[in-house]
Amino acid sequence: MIRTGFSFVAGFVLVVSPIAYVWGDEPGPLRFIDTAFEHASPLWWEQDDGGPIRIHLMYDQERSSPNRANGHWLFRIEAEPGAELTLDLGPFANVWNHRPSGPIPEAKVAFVSNDGRSWEPVPTEPTDPHRLKLTVQMQSDSLYVARLEPYGIDDLERLKARIADHPSIRIDSIGWTVQRRELEMIRVGRLDAPHRVLIRARAHPWEPGGNWVIEGLLERLLSGEPSAKRYLERYAVDIMPMANKDGVARGMTRFNLRGRDLNRNWDQPADGELAPENAALERWLEAEIAAGRRPELMLDFHNDAHGRLHISRPDLDPKAMAAYLDRMEHLEQVLRAHTWFTEGSTRSTFRNPGSIGEGLLARYGIAAVVYELNANWIAGLEDYPRSEHWTKFGHQLATALYHYFD
Repeated sequence: MIRTGFSFVAGFVLVVSPIAYVWGDEPGPLRFIDTAFEHASPLWWEQDDGGPIRIHLMYDQERSSPNRANGHWLFRIEAEPGAELTLDLGPFANVWNHRPSGPIPEAKVAFVSNDGRSWEPVPTEPTDPHRLKLTVQMQSDSLYVARLEPYGIDDLERLKARIADHPSIRIDSIGWTVQRRELEMIRVGRLDAPHRVLIRARAHPWEPGGNWVIEGLLERLLSGEPSAKRYLERYAVDIMPMANKDGVARGMTRFNLRGRDLNRNWDQPADGELAPENAALERWLEAEIAAGRRPELMLDFHNDAHGRLHISRPDLDPKAMAAYLDRMEHLEQVLRAHTWFTEGSTRSTFRNPGSIGEGLLARYGIAAVVYELNANWIAGLEDYPRSEHWTKFGHQLATALYHYFD
C-alpha cells in the first residue's frame, strides 16, 4: 500500500490534489496532512506499508540566482488517537549565497501541539545529510508539527489590537507587500525622545524569534512600571514587525513572492516592483531622516544555528568604521550584562554586502546589526528555544537599550 497527498496554499485559494490513494484492506492510522491554514508549509507526502511518513517540503527560489531555501515546516496531522507516527522530512539541500549550504539536521528538536497554541519539543535525528526524522504520539485525532513555535499574521493582529489604544503607541501604514498586505510601523515612545531605535523582524518567513522578542519588548515598555517610564524618557522604538507578510502567509522559508531576499540589495535603492517591502521601509526611513529623526541603532532580527550578532565591515572612512565598531562592542556588552545573550559576535572579520546591516550603515550612517537568534539552543538559558524565552529576551532588551544610550 502506498498513500500520497499534495497540498499547498496559493494566494487565498487552497489547492489540494490528490487527497489520498489507498491500496489494500486497511488504510492505516494516518488520515491526512492538512496545510489549509495560514503559515502552513507547502508539501507533498507519501507512506509505504508500515514505514515512515515521508514529507517532502517545497523550496522557494531566489530571482536570478541558484539560491533556494527550505527550512520551514508547519502542518497538522489527522490520524487515529493513540497512534505512533514516524515522520521523515526533507529535502534540505539548500543553496545559500550561490553555494550549497550545510545539512539541516543541526535542528535537534521540532515542536508539536494539540491545539496550535501550546507547544512542546520532540527530538529529531538526521536520516541522511538533507533529511531528518521525528516520532510523534497522537493524543487526539489531530496534531500540529512545526520547526519553531509559529507566529503568524493573526498573532500580529492580536498584538496590534491589544496595544492600539495605549497613549505611548502609534501604528502607521507605510506600504504594501507584493500581494497588497499592509505593512505597518509601530512606534512606542515620544516623537521627540532623545534617542531612537529601529527594529525589523521577519524578513525571512521561517524565522519567528524576532516577533516574540517584539512582543516582550512592547509588553515591558507599556507595563507602566517606573523603570519602563524611565526607559521611554530616554529612547523611542520604531518597529516593522513583519516585513515578509506574504511569505509568512504562504509558509515560505526565505524569499518574497517575487524571489527577492529582503535582507539583500540594501547597498542600493530598493526596487519597488520586486521588493515593495524594502521600498516601503526605505521611504519611511528617508522621511524620518529628513524630519531630523534618524535612528541611532537598528536591529534586524533573524534565526539561525549560531545566535550571534552579525556586525559587518563595509568600506567606510576608518574613523567612521572605528566609531561603529565601538558602538557595536558597547551593544554586545550591554546585551551580555542585561539579557541572556552569550553567543558573541562577528565583529572582527564579518562582511555581508547587501545585507541591511551593511546597507543602513554605509548609505545612512545608522549603526545597524543583524541579530541571528539561535533556533536550536539558547546557550544562556541552557534550553531549547521557546516563545517564552524570546519574549523574556524582549523584556530584557528594554533595559539593555536604556544602558546602550548611557
